[in-house]
Amino acid sequence: MIKELSTKEFKKEIWDFDKNKEWNYIGNKPMILEFMAIWCQPCKVIVPILEELSNEYEGKINIFKINVEEAYEVANTFGIQSIPAILFVPIDEKPQMLLGALPKEMFVKAIEEFLKIKNDN
Repeated sequence: MIKELSTKEFKKEIWDFDKNKEWNYIGNKPMILEFMAIWCQPCKVIVPILEELSNEYEGKINIFKINVEEAYEVANTFGIQSIPAILFVPIDEKPQMLLGALPKEMFVKAIEEFLKIKNDN
């Protein structure tokens, strides 16, 4: 199951943008963060893909989602203007954003390229 983060949870688990203006990922694993909304059809299309990836990369990456209507502060901080927007967050490098309902192959390629993780399965 992919956890939906509130603004408060995002600040506690990912980055407290009120205390630290510069990007400072405080997570302990690489992460995928989906910016979504309940009414967004393309967002619904990638739910099963993200669930599969969550199982396939269990213990290697964290996958979260942000509802842009409920955690609008987080969405505004990242300048989200269209959804789905997918943020790939490595441990020690800058995050990379991809837009749209990507096919699974694109997610796997981004995980390998941006997060530097190969799937052993």
